[in-house]
Amino acid sequence: MIILRKEMQRRAQSETIPAIVTAMDIMPHILVVDDDREIRELLARFLERQRFRVTAVRDAREARRAYLNGHYQLVVLDLMLPGESGIDFARWLRGESQVPIIMLTALGEEPDRIIGLELGADDYVTKPFNPRELVARIRAVLRRVGENETPGRESSARLYRFAGWVLETSRRRLLDPHGVEVPLTGGEYDLLLALLDRPNRVLTRDMLLDLLRGRQAGPFDRAIDVAISRLRRKLEDDGRHAQIIKTVRGGGYVLAVPVERS
Repeated sequence: MIILRKEMQRRAQSETIPAIVTAMDIMPHILVVDDDREIRELLARFLERQRFRVTAVRDAREARRAYLNGHYQLVVLDLMLPGESGIDFARWLRGESQVPIIMLTALGEEPDRIIGLELGADDYVTKPFNPRELVARIRAVLRRVGENETPGRESSARLYRFAGWVLETSRRRLLDPHGVEVPLTGGEYDLLLALLDRPNRVLTRDMLLDLLRGRQAGPFDRAIDVAISRLRRKLEDDGRHAQIIKTVRGGGYVLAVPVERS
């Protein structure tokens, strides 16, 4: 925690906002939820210097009020909150919207991190962290979520048909065999797309993490396993006898059904 404070103070003092901001510069609105006042304020100042709009609150009650009264592109959520936990708030938030969530977790909070990922969090950062890493992850998540909302991208839109399911990239939506939309988080969409682009090819956890987040898996990093399990549930693909996404023992995962693109 001390490392984080010192690094953020140094960054906040050394970096400045560009002098000219044009009307074309869109400033995403970030909701930061952290009960540590010093960390919360330092993080807010650092993000503002990176040209984000920031609303920073101390607990889940304030976060819920702020979210209902504002419009946010991403939530940075500390899981260790007083009173109502970050997990509880994430569960409530997922019931309200699919806004991207980046979790802040301590080194010893792996079970909470896994629960958060199962609830649909898009990424996580372990404390203490370099604020530049958090900014990079925020931008990566926002880029993944918004890349198909950019005007002029319709020409590259695709349809993927597999095992009766359809993924529409133009609208970032998944349709079941009956044509009913199944909601996907940003991370679930990106994982499914990575698999659909590489059918019948074994993808290791490191390869999937690199494709999705640009980092290597640690020895206890279960993020990909959790994401695969969550995606299988959305696809009604029983994990023990999965037919769409199969586990390759000691290897990784493979999308094991034919894929048609149009």
